Amino acid sequence: MDKKLSVNQLAMRILNKLLENPEFYNVKIEEAKSGAIVVDAGISAEGGIEAGRLITEICMGGCSKAEITCKKYGELELQSIFVYTEHPVIATLGSQYAGWQIKEQDYSAIGSGPARALALKPERVFREIGYRDDFNKAVMVMETDKFPPEGLLKSIANACHVSAADLVVVLTPTTSVAGAVQIAGRTIEAGVHKLSRLGLNPNAIIHACGCAPVPPTHLKFANAMARTNDAILYGGTSHYTVRYDDDEKLKEIVQKAPSTASSNYGKPFIEVFKEADRDFYKVDPNLFAPAMVVIDNLKTGKTFAQGKINAKLLSESFGF
Repeated sequence: MDKKLSVNQLAMRILNKLLENPEFYNVKIEEAKSGAIVVDAGISAEGGIEAGRLITEICMGGCSKAEITCKKYGELELQSIFVYTEHPVIATLGSQYAGWQIKEQDYSAIGSGPARALALKPERVFREIGYRDDFNKAVMVMETDKFPPEGLLKSIANACHVSAADLVVVLTPTTSVAGAVQIAGRTIEAGVHKLSRLGLNPNAIIHACGCAPVPPTHLKFANAMARTNDAILYGGTSHYTVRYDDDEKLKEIVQKAPSTASSNYGKPFIEVFKEADRDFYKVDPNLFAPAMVVIDNLKTGKTFAQGKINAKLLSESFGF
């Protein structure tokens, strides 16, 4: 892992494409009173697939590439997002992981992206991977359908140790096309997070790639959220290359890594969510993982795979 990488600096290079040509990418740029820049990618702006693809790369701290393609899932051929990175730990846990719960009065959002590496949100994750950023600009991606209040922008900037004028916030509603794309682009991250929970040192992962279908959007947040989850839980595949000493232990971890290992597996996420009284914390955490996980061990030449694509549940979730 190259600890000298600055995820905020690398992400700014990609973000500049949106800032310099917003009409082309169907986004809107606004400057807050504090000087913070807000990029609307789906609230009052149209946003779109290409904006979502770039936002995926921004979320991953400029340490990955994202491509839009088509892939077959059973009899379905669906638009999909393929991501790959040579810096999987920094790109996912160090940037993309949606680990910043943002709340001010009645405003709430989920924060992800490079700004987390400045604010160290959550600190436990950055302590585990041994990484932090110290760039003088912060890039935050927020899953929300509302513009953040002025006071919140200042609070985020303070947490990142930058001035408000050096903060850029990208807004991606879950009900938008860009939002659906960038959430489906989290397949690698979902797998890294699950593998870490199961005891695999994430720093052992040296390369990663993954693919998931981009779900059709839905006007209702709960349905849109459920479809984006199902895209990964039932259609996502993640492939990791590791250096690991113990093949038997690695095999045990991989067997528990995909979403199939969960007691909640087997029904569309909207049903799981309702049965949990719409409380994420009541959902079995083992469910939040790719449908299929493959790991190559460079130390031994062994490959381990577990899980499966569930085209039937994808079709049901996506409204076919």
